[in-house]
Amino acid sequence: METERDRLIDAALNHATFEGMSQTAIAEGARDIGISPAMARVHLPGGGADLAAAYHRRKDAELREWLKATPPQGRFREKVTQAVMHRLLLSDRQMARAGAVVLALPQNAALGTRLVWDTVDAIWNGLGDTSSDVNWYSKRATLAAVYGATVLYWLGDDSPDLADTRAFLDRRIEGVMRFETLKGRLRAIPGVAPLTDIATGWIRKPQPRPAPGRTETATNGDQA
Repeated sequence: METERDRLIDAALNHATFEGMSQTAIAEGARDIGISPAMARVHLPGGGADLAAAYHRRKDAELREWLKATPPQGRFREKVTQAVMHRLLLSDRQMARAGAVVLALPQNAALGTRLVWDTVDAIWNGLGDTSSDVNWYSKRATLAAVYGATVLYWLGDDSPDLADTRAFLDRRIEGVMRFETLKGRLRAIPGVAPLTDIATGWIRKPQPRPAPGRTETATNGDQA
């Protein structure tokens, strides 16, 4: 059921194209649907940052639905590539740029980092990741770095069908694969194996194993 907050976000996003992810867009959206500025601040106390986060999380929710309905095919690295590219295509680039501007502010850095983490977590979960212990974190940290760099490249890419972004992403993944090869060699050295387990390795399909009890961090209503 759509809430008043949902309606405010919808209305504010209609103004974000011209006003950016800002308090001005929120105020105009509130006026459009007839709610007071005070109530708008209750729904989006962080102003433009909250509006940018709401847009981002909506697209993550769409990604989760897509991964559930249309699981990527091919080798595991190809599945990751498909998931990342689809997540980019779900976003309107102008809206994403507006969100990036506000989330790049120092006071919003932690929120921006959390949003990227939530996106890569959605990708890994959607691809059936069953890793546990330190591997659960290292996979997400590695993909977060790849995803973040790819988003920045995508924001300025005007190539047909985002061919340049796809090539950039492929190069980032290839770099991880080369590290995987090095990691395999290092594991053969006595005493080094425990250290290499902390490194990346997320391109390989994880082997099923029982996951330890892990409490999921509660998130607000923007997330599915």
